[in-house]
Amino acid sequence: MFSKNHMVLNTGDWIKAESREGELIIGYIESQSSIEGVVKVTVVTSDNNQTIGKTIPILSNRVKKLPVSNVTNKAQIEFLLDLALSTGDKEWFLALSSELNAMKQLANGVH
Repeated sequence: MFSKNHMVLNTGDWIKAESREGELIIGYIESQSSIEGVVKVTVVTSDNNQTIGKTIPILSNRVKKLPVSNVTNKAQIEFLLDLALSTGDKEWFLALSSELNAMKQLANGVH
């Protein structure tokens, strides 16, 4: 499915969107329907606190895929670990934990 910036949207993609009421939404795609042109987004942050943590439908033409960022330091990984916990993403949490442990081992080897 394509978004307004013409990027292919996939389940699990992090997105930024605007609700019909004009509220900013940041979250990830839980599921999608190409027939209806709708994606179901689990809201991680929003101008509307009542939608945080909920999965809501959004028209795909209101969605912009966020670029994948590379984590470069311990503080970023720790923040993402908290986010993985709050979203219940066990696989992501384990991957981030492994990355943090590798970073700690590398730092210990430098001393």
